[in-house]
Amino acid sequence: MARRGRPLSFDREKALERALELFWAKGYEGATLEEFLEAMGGITAPSFYNAFGSKEALFREVADLYVRTVGEPSGRTLQEGDTARESVELMLRATVASISKPGKPHGCFMVLGAINCGASGEGAEKYLRNIRKRGPKMIKERLDHAVASGELAPDLDTAAIAAFYAAVGFGLGVQAGDGAGPTALMAAVDGAMAAWEPLTRTSRARPSRRN
Repeated sequence: MARRGRPLSFDREKALERALELFWAKGYEGATLEEFLEAMGGITAPSFYNAFGSKEALFREVADLYVRTVGEPSGRTLQEGDTARESVELMLRATVASISKPGKPHGCFMVLGAINCGASGEGAEKYLRNIRKRGPKMIKERLDHAVASGELAPDLDTAAIAAFYAAVGFGLGVQAGDGAGPTALMAAVDGAMAAWEPLTRTSRARPSRRN
């Protein structure tokens, strides 16, 4: 007998979590309707569309869920360090932890969830791109605060430094997706933080060589 309607066990929040893992592991175009139906407890296609509207609408909900549960906790570490350097390092190490959890898809959903999509995935790809743009802005705000407090030099190019560390963070996500483990990813963070002093040293910050 054909299935009709949602099963009594349908839980929308759990369904979103399962959809997140599918999109995270396979990407927007790789995840199929059949896989969503199965992952959500064997619901029917009409029930799927009734609950979520469309695949792209589901993807946007899933992206927002990822931001709340993974992105924002990592981003909050920018406010936890006593210095800007410590804050950036905490953020990167929190990123490594979030993209290499046992039992979860490895890699960064914000980078790998929708990239180089065809026409059917353009909306999803654009949605993630706009979310990713928040990353450099958050880092820049932390650096600007350090400049305002006198911790960092006033002529520092905070936008350039923020762009560098945001690129490191997204790069970690790509490497994790390619199979790099936590040890290798943490070593990359060590290398990125070794660049902190050269990056934040400006003409005004350099010590005078005069006797």
